[in-house]
Amino acid sequence: MLIAFDSTQQALRAEMLLEYAEIEIDLAPTPKEITAGCALCIHFPDEDQTEVERIITEEQVEIRGLFRKTDDGYDAV
Repeated sequence: MLIAFDSTQQALRAEMLLEYAEIEIDLAPTPKEITAGCALCIHFPDEDQTEVERIITEEQVEIRGLFRKTDDGYDAV
């Protein structure tokens, strides 16, 4: 799964929070199929979705959306 952002500041903030929570993440370029204001996205394992959503909500991180990779590209979650 991945999180897309509208700003680099929010992407870096989310990176820090998720690393602190010991969630395995990868900071990567946002796929061209996803329209976002920031060129960075965060990939994380599907099984961490609930915890990632909790952290994003509690810490009020502004995101463009959560996406899951499919055979046809990416679908919003």
